[in-house]
Amino acid sequence: MNFIQEKNYVWILVIVCFAIFFVNLDVLYPNIMEARNFITAREMVSDGNWLLTTMNGEPRYEKPPLPTWLAAISGMLFGFKSLMALRIPSALITLVLIVCSYRFGVYFIQNKKQAFINSLLLATSFYIIFAGRNGTWDIFAHGFMIVGIYYIFQFFSSIENIWRNALLAGLFIGFSFMSKGPVSHFALFLPFIIAYSVVYKYEGFKKKWLPLVSLVTIVVVLSIWWPLYINMMDGDTAKAIAEKETTAWKDRNVRPFYYYWSFFVQSGIWTIVAFVSLLYPYLKSRVENLKAYKFSLFWTLFAVILLSVIPEKKSRYLLPVLIPLAYTMSFFIEYVFRSFKTDMKKLEKFPVYLNFGLVGLIGLVFPIVGYIFLKDRLEGFYVRFIITSLALVPIGFFTLKYLYQKEIQKTFYLIIAFLMATIVLGFPLANAFLENPKYNSLQDISHKAKEEKIPVYMFNIQSPELVWDYGGKVPLVHSHALEIPKEDTFKVLVMIDGKKGVEEAFPNYTVTYQETFDLNPIDNTNKGYKDRLRTEMYLVEKR
Repeated sequence: MNFIQEKNYVWILVIVCFAIFFVNLDVLYPNIMEARNFITAREMVSDGNWLLTTMNGEPRYEKPPLPTWLAAISGMLFGFKSLMALRIPSALITLVLIVCSYRFGVYFIQNKKQAFINSLLLATSFYIIFAGRNGTWDIFAHGFMIVGIYYIFQFFSSIENIWRNALLAGLFIGFSFMSKGPVSHFALFLPFIIAYSVVYKYEGFKKKWLPLVSLVTIVVVLSIWWPLYINMMDGDTAKAIAEKETTAWKDRNVRPFYYYWSFFVQSGIWTIVAFVSLLYPYLKSRVENLKAYKFSLFWTLFAVILLSVIPEKKSRYLLPVLIPLAYTMSFFIEYVFRSFKTDMKKLEKFPVYLNFGLVGLIGLVFPIVGYIFLKDRLEGFYVRFIITSLALVPIGFFTLKYLYQKEIQKTFYLIIAFLMATIVLGFPLANAFLENPKYNSLQDISHKAKEEKIPVYMFNIQSPELVWDYGGKVPLVHSHALEIPKEDTFKVLVMIDGKKGVEEAFPNYTVTYQETFDLNPIDNTNKGYKDRLRTEMYLVEKR
């Protein structure tokens, strides 16, 4: 592993990120959040709605437009039928996040190797992988924010390049707001400010007031211009959407205050490492840069506390916590690298053996366990399964071998290789679990509608995945505010067993069943089966 030298750190991070975030991007079906975003991006291009954003023809002002612009541009370049194209912007901003986290770590930890370790930990944390491979907008907000934090840290701590740091910090913090509103400001930036105040404090501001005013001005301008434009052009709709979003934050997915306090498990493969790194009484005498460790630890804990105050809670909202948590973990890993062979006691080594040993064991037994789970589903996947096994078994073997020999650095880098191999070679094996004999796409309906000159409507539903799969806008017909289509003959898409509702809504029409569409990648015997991905189509003809 001689290539793992300081001069190669950035290039290694780029290679790791390419394997984890850019390969096999089209394997998984779009989830509901992606479908909303991709529809909006598609309609930006097809209808020119670059500012007054829409979803299925209706206003969608819940999220600022910057990431949607990037997805729309990628769709224009590579085609909207390519999931890989639409997910590439997320992968790119994640690459920026990882590389910038390294630069930031070098600056405040003052240890290039530890900063490199931090970025590897961050790139291989579970929710970072999930967000970086999906076309959802959280990763943009936090990716831009960490760049802004990198520059504002320099602005606070140094008298050099004051204007550069102020202007770039303002620019990227503003970009964060343009990605998902104040989400990252509250969950990542505010905890950073609190932690910085506690650990480093603020000095030498006499020369910084004018640059600071410029910084704030840039942030404010970038943050408010689009909401002001929306309110000016479509104020009533914007107000209604804002009220709905505010209500959702208070009433939807309400969890107790302590809901997030198992947050360290979101680091996935590093769960045990993450837990130990949070034990301040244990690590305070073992880290080489106590001040930097306290800063990253407080940043992590303040982020969790602030998120815990919000009534609405979801596991994925912990994504920003993983950024300071990776720095915190890096202090423990750096200590392990330095002391595992010499100074660490047997009890201290146990978490390391457990965390690293489990990964090595998984790689070693993958062919056996994988075959047990996949043996009835391997048709068409045998070559992929064999190649993945040929990669993971030696990685697992050498991970355990080096762990036994206490070559802990080699073990750590092999775990990174394990994750890279799993995604590059093994990720498509996920399709072996996806089998729905009743799968039926809506993609041909729009073409048939043009050929038959019979329009298609959605009745009482607006499932984003259905609209995305359809390939264009599907006009909505609501029973509570019914507007009868002007055509004498038309088709409607309704939820399963919705024929009675259609007959009641159109009493002077004949309603005839046509076809059932099912976008579920799994059949209805599986727990993950979703009724909203299934719809029936009826022909409605005026008598």
